[in-house]
Amino acid sequence: MYTFEDIQLAAALLRERLGDAPACALVLGSGLGGFAEALEHSVSLNYRDIPGFPFSTAPGHAGRFVAGLAEGVKVLAMQGRFHCYEGWHASQIAFPVRVLRAYGVRILLLTNAAGGVNTDFSPGDFMLIKDHINLSGRNPLVGANDERIGPRFPDMSKVYDPALRRLARDAAHSIGIGLHEGVYAWFLGPSFETPAEIHMARVLGADAVGMSTVPEVIAAAHCGMRVLGISCITNMAAGILDQPITAEEVLAISARRQPDFAALVKLILARIDAEQYA
Repeated sequence: MYTFEDIQLAAALLRERLGDAPACALVLGSGLGGFAEALEHSVSLNYRDIPGFPFSTAPGHAGRFVAGLAEGVKVLAMQGRFHCYEGWHASQIAFPVRVLRAYGVRILLLTNAAGGVNTDFSPGDFMLIKDHINLSGRNPLVGANDERIGPRFPDMSKVYDPALRRLARDAAHSIGIGLHEGVYAWFLGPSFETPAEIHMARVLGADAVGMSTVPEVIAAAHCGMRVLGISCITNMAAGILDQPITAEEVLAISARRQPDFAALVKLILARIDAEQYA
């Protein structure tokens, strides 16, 4: 279990190596890490150089912080995230989020690759997350609570910030990028879901499924960050199409949509900066 002091030490290292914190940080999901490569005047910090920090093992996750400018707006990107299926405890997945908050970041924009449950979706679509369902049985807040980090029982009723979602919808519309809105269900993984599990998720109200994001969102809500979440629908979930699902397909669709993803995220960041949402 990480302590408050561990969080502060890691945040101090980010400040020393990456400079002052931006208002907004990004968590880049599978196949979307190329966004960080295009940041101007960038400087990076490997996760392995931060004492006690987890490290990425999933394909498509480089495992480093990259700070730089996107269309003149200062941003920090996590180029790679952590998953419980890699063997990390949910509290370890919460640690980077808490470090970002201690560093001074106030808005967290999380992205992921997800399987489409809603049959109106197609591979390559984007979905704005309006809520989530935790089907993993894991929660990063289990255990002793430190009130210096956040309250024992954080409210989750509007965790995906309504004002930021409006901003994202307007940004997508202004550049002609389709943006669905829906509910994301978190499965533990690493196996893809079965057709019966996808049927269950649909009955429960899920529009997309994935193996990440929710523990980071819970941690962000706990420590008082504003949250925006966007999924790239990289495949239709099990049983919807009569074909197998592969990790290669996920990465290929993410890579194909990366230019549109980058354009959308840059505009969202610019509008957050201009409207001082932080």
